[in-house]
Amino acid sequence: MAKQTKKQKALAGKLDAEKLYSLNEALQTLRDLKSAKFDETFEIAMNLGVDPRHADQMVRGMVSLPSGTGKDVRVAVFARGDNAEKALAAGADKVGAEDLMEDMQNGNLDYDRVIATPDMMGVVGRLGKVLGPKGLMPNPKLGTVTPNVEQAIKDAKGGQVEFRVEKQGIIHSGLGKLSFSDDALKANFDAFVDAIVKAKPSGAKGKYVRKITVTSSMGPGLKIDTAEIAGA
Repeated sequence: MAKQTKKQKALAGKLDAEKLYSLNEALQTLRDLKSAKFDETFEIAMNLGVDPRHADQMVRGMVSLPSGTGKDVRVAVFARGDNAEKALAAGADKVGAEDLMEDMQNGNLDYDRVIATPDMMGVVGRLGKVLGPKGLMPNPKLGTVTPNVEQAIKDAKGGQVEFRVEKQGIIHSGLGKLSFSDDALKANFDAFVDAIVKAKPSGAKGKYVRKITVTSSMGPGLKIDTAEIAGA
């Protein structure tokens, strides 16, 4: 872990674990406490009032972050013929069919997104036990099973992220890099929170957004005041 300066140690010692921060205050605090030499990721965790064991309380979807993620997203595409050529032209990192399936079965899964054309699902279906646990299985509801591979690749490379609530009712995601401007990170924060609020399931009862915490890769968790978030 990176060594903190005297100023950072002093600031960390003064943090109030129960304080509710505005997003501006939280960003400034995380920048003041930054000790890592690499460009840390700005992260969000949302505690929701749902029990995802019930189908009517599942929260899952995609959201495009307007400022991007700052991450080089690796995309694999299952396609043949013209669609394969379009995928390569659109910037896919790997394109194939049975050969790509075999490569993945052998453990080569260094991808952030897997996309497939509808006609390839017979091949992709054999990878359920391989891709499923890693959250990489193409899904038509998420736009990763589509005949328009060019748009799907553009979305993936351009800042689109998937969200899915965990068993404990928590959703977390990276929202860009700490080197982004405040306006850029706030735009990503607003887009992500808005998408979660709009994805509120019919079975959710009581308060939906219970807590929002932001942090950086090496920083402390800071609670955000949710009072002004519409629909929360």
